[in-house]
Amino acid sequence: SASALGMYRKRSESRRDDASTLELIDATREWLYTRRRKVATLSIGVLTVLMGWHVIFGANGMLTYEHKRVEYRSLQGEIENLQKENDRMQSDIKSLRSDPKTIEREAREQLRYARPGEKVFTYPQPNPQQPPTNATAKR
Repeated sequence: SASALGMYRKRSESRRDDASTLELIDATREWLYTRRRKVATLSIGVLTVLMGWHVIFGANGMLTYEHKRVEYRSLQGEIENLQKENDRMQSDIKSLRSDPKTIEREAREQLRYARPGEKVFTYPQPNPQQPPTNATAKR
């Protein structure tokens, strides 16, 4: 009989817990229903702020996009400079293969060739300071 009484108390406490839970759910549902417009407006506002933050600061946001544009312009300028240098070098190669005056000029400058009767003057090259080679010279 004592166990039956304990079982009855447990069931009644369980029913009270169930009833209080249901009341809480009903109260929450009522609160949401009466304030649904405010809750919806607040939810949309929060969602809009989060989306705006993502558009500006996100992984592919406006700041990242601007950095990529600056990098693109820089690389385009570098490509143009390299293309100009490449064109100039191609022109030099063509001249060195076919133009006798260019060949002669390069031979005179690099190999110090001279025509008969000409004198070549060379200036001494400035010696860059060489670092010491042993440990005592470093001190």
